[in-house]
Amino acid sequence: MIKDFFLKYKTVKYSHNITPVKRVINMYLTKEEEKILNGENGEVIERLFRLLVRLGDIYGAEKMIPVGSVQVAGVSYKSIGDPGTEFLEDIASKGAKVKVLTYLNPAGMDLENWKKLGFPADFAKNQLRIMDAFRKMGIVVTSTCTPYLAGNLPRFREHIAWSESSAVSFSNSVIGARTNREGGPSALAAAICGITPNYGLHLWKNRQPTVKINVDTDLSFNSDFGALGWYVGKQVKNKIPYFTGIKDANTDQLKALGAAMAASGAVALYHVEGLTPEADLVENKGLEKISVGKKEIKETYNKLNTGKKPDIVIFGCPHASLREISTIADKLEGKHLKKPVWICTSRMIKEAAERMGYNEIIAKAGGSIVADTCMVVSPIEQMGYKTTGVNSGKAANYLPGFCKQEVCFANLDDLVEGQL
Repeated sequence: MIKDFFLKYKTVKYSHNITPVKRVINMYLTKEEEKILNGENGEVIERLFRLLVRLGDIYGAEKMIPVGSVQVAGVSYKSIGDPGTEFLEDIASKGAKVKVLTYLNPAGMDLENWKKLGFPADFAKNQLRIMDAFRKMGIVVTSTCTPYLAGNLPRFREHIAWSESSAVSFSNSVIGARTNREGGPSALAAAICGITPNYGLHLWKNRQPTVKINVDTDLSFNSDFGALGWYVGKQVKNKIPYFTGIKDANTDQLKALGAAMAASGAVALYHVEGLTPEADLVENKGLEKISVGKKEIKETYNKLNTGKKPDIVIFGCPHASLREISTIADKLEGKHLKKPVWICTSRMIKEAAERMGYNEIIAKAGGSIVADTCMVVSPIEQMGYKTTGVNSGKAANYLPGFCKQEVCFANLDDLVEGQL
């Protein structure tokens, strides 16, 4: 879909001789926004603003609203290909600049250690072109699906425009910020224009739960939360779940829960009784009810397991936190891995792990902390891997289609033990 947008962008011609009054626009636009739409601020911002106006009209937005930050997807060369690369280079060459703090989704490789890890040279060349174009636009090239762990932390109820599905889920649900699930192009448009249409999850009335999920089993590992999320996402699609029965969960576990629901369904917001910030504020009575117990979790593990012995184990989908890296380092200290283990994370978290000595421990065991990318958007199928072990419900959902992988889905302890 992203590639289709870029191809269409290259062929569409816009006329500057149509006045704003004659355009079919149902939302209110300020005088400054009318000037943008009329081409007075330049061709690039006009085209991207038209995309925002079109979205606003489709979804019934009454006006545009400013955003505090943006997170842009469509970063990996694997995802956007030559059309996307040429599009980004084109608008960067025409002086496009972002107006708000903007971060990037993971790239297709570790931007510094790609040679050592075995990423293809031709892929790397094109990926670096993409990063250079983003950099010229003033976008912070911290390629991560967890921007909230790397310096881009929205405040409660702040309007943002984020596009990576797990980041959208986390920001809406765990932080209580407000964003729709933006596409890569609409997020980039919001970054350059500094605004987004006021519809969907930006509105309080649309943040109310529509289905109640009663969890009747203990959840111990991050993978248990991923299995729960994958199962619930399949059941509810794009509804807003309200969870009861989850006794406790840290931010890594909530991250895993939301990421899996966003992957198997299209859940962009969820509430957990007693844990998430809006759970006590929303109306949760009279909802459709779904129960999830030990049986459903076990069945989900079985469904997501399509392989037997992994060629590689990859953690960090979404990107690993420092706590997750610390846990893996503890399990690997003094051990020796028989097969590769990657821990994907942001560059900032990797640097913190280096200071703590976790990188050295993991490297001595034969593992690698990999920054800037993850298994879903990297070309691992071109690197000789056919079966990947993961503890992520999101990764288990996407790897068969995106990377032609068989999947071994298990908890962290079992995956590490299996590689020793």
